[in-house]
Amino acid sequence: MQYELRTQVVDQRRSTFSYLEPRLGGKPATRYEEGSVGIQPKENFHYRPLWAPDHELYGADWSALQLADPDAFRDPRQYYYAPYVAKRAEMHDAFGKTIDYLDERGLLARLPDTWRRLLTEVVLPLRHYESGAQLLTVLGSRFANGTTVAQCCSYAAFDRVGNAQLLSRVGISLAEGSDALLATAKQAWLEESSLQGLRRMIEELLLEPDWGVGLFSLDLLDRAVYALLYRHLDTVALLDGAGPYSLVVQHLNSWFDDQRRWVDALVAAWLSDAEHGPANRALLTDIVAARLPQVQEAVEALARGIDERIDDEGVAAAAEILTGLRAGLTGQQLLEGKPA
Repeated sequence: MQYELRTQVVDQRRSTFSYLEPRLGGKPATRYEEGSVGIQPKENFHYRPLWAPDHELYGADWSALQLADPDAFRDPRQYYYAPYVAKRAEMHDAFGKTIDYLDERGLLARLPDTWRRLLTEVVLPLRHYESGAQLLTVLGSRFANGTTVAQCCSYAAFDRVGNAQLLSRVGISLAEGSDALLATAKQAWLEESSLQGLRRMIEELLLEPDWGVGLFSLDLLDRAVYALLYRHLDTVALLDGAGPYSLVVQHLNSWFDDQRRWVDALVAAWLSDAEHGPANRALLTDIVAARLPQVQEAVEALARGIDERIDDEGVAAAAEILTGLRAGLTGQQLLEGKPA
């Protein structure tokens, strides 16, 4: 008896899930689109929140910053659970190798005393800054309208916890396996004068009920803080015999580049929205007017704290960073006619 093997192709009856067809037509959906677009509940809620009876469980009115079609927003990184976890596992593995390298050679212990002071008294306390940023960002993961926006906030909130853990690992390594420096860092967060502007702004934003306003305000502060501590000081460390500092902060620099991609895309979507764009622009302009002076005050105090510990022109660097921030906001037409 002879057998003949043949290949048969079974044509798909449709190219994607039914809930995506109205948006994509006959185009096949990506994994990202299948797990992100159009999956937020929009009807048949059982009850309104007892603590906020003027809102539905999910809705657009949790923020004054709105999009007519939230599902039209896309994360430029195309993150859903699997690629996000893979990317962050890779990042933390790389950081772990850096810490192991520093520990094996005792490089953190050989830091100049000035840089050790800077690290323990100014940088390590920012694990609490990251913790506050996590609380602010997770508000968006719960209240943002549209899964594509909410999941960006969720991943960013996880990232801020991860950043706090990175800084904690540096403190533990610097103390040769002890958590003593973490306790010192907490007191510095509460008492160090150069950090109180950051702490004040973070704590004020924790009281902001509008997740979009809080997120954008935090981003204004992030842009200045990361540029000063993790970009400017990265270069200074290489020239000042503090290479281990540079090896550590490269990972925070890389993370912030990734963070910028979705935040910039969301702000652009707010500004260009056909229905809500003008109102969004007016509100973002008001936020800049209210918060930018506070950002300047906080970052200038941080720069003075840097200058007190190492031989650096931190105040001048902060001024240059703030000028660049203002230029960017002016380019977005969110800061018009404002003096430097």
